[in-house]
Amino acid sequence: MKPTQPRQSTGLARALSKLGYCSRSAAGRLIDQGHVRVNGRQVRDPEGPVRIEKDEISINGQIIKTADRVYLMLNKPRGFVTTASDEKGRQTVYSLLPADSQWLAPVGRLDKASEGLLLLTNDSAWAARITEPATHLDKTYHVQIAALADKQLLLALTAGVTEGGDLLKAKRARLLRAGNKNCWLEITLDEGKNRQIRRMFSALEVEVLRLIRVAIGPLQLEDLPKGATRELTRTEVGNLRRVMA
Repeated sequence: MKPTQPRQSTGLARALSKLGYCSRSAAGRLIDQGHVRVNGRQVRDPEGPVRIEKDEISINGQIIKTADRVYLMLNKPRGFVTTASDEKGRQTVYSLLPADSQWLAPVGRLDKASEGLLLLTNDSAWAARITEPATHLDKTYHVQIAALADKQLLLALTAGVTEGGDLLKAKRARLLRAGNKNCWLEITLDEGKNRQIRRMFSALEVEVLRLIRVAIGPLQLEDLPKGATRELTRTEVGNLRRVMA
């Protein structure tokens, strides 16, 4: 007779994050301060094992249940950082969220100078699939550069450049429009190395003037105003799930 398999457990701080209550770092502070109990017993170890499906977790007497899943789109303006707080006192994307928002985590990042489509959610498994390199989910950007792109530059972007020991390349690159001294390109990536587009152009000695993410998979930023948010529709969430299957 095979022994019964134990229920899968996870660390307490991670469990609170998976339940959509708060971030792992915030959960760690609550646990350390003695606010969290598991099955009525105070636990001060953030890594203490719990079984989400079976154990009762409470914070200051409130039993924590799985939060309703929230999937939010933000049109991130330039100058905001993608963190909950910033040691340098810079504005964060959290200042743009509705005042009554429950805890949400960014799905990936856009650096301070970058703009456009940023997703936030309390569904950590869904977020992990979107950011996982193996998913190869297309992410599309409109990029203004301080140069006029020719065929050679577009080929260099798709062939790839080496920077910092990484091979960086675009899945697609095409010219959108050109002026006298600069132009706009549409660049699609299916990998997500840190600051990838900026690093590619830096290696090619081309200055990036603006960088705007306009799509993640089938999800389009469209005409959402800068700094505004909206919830994804059930169809949009389902479409993203299907392309990641």
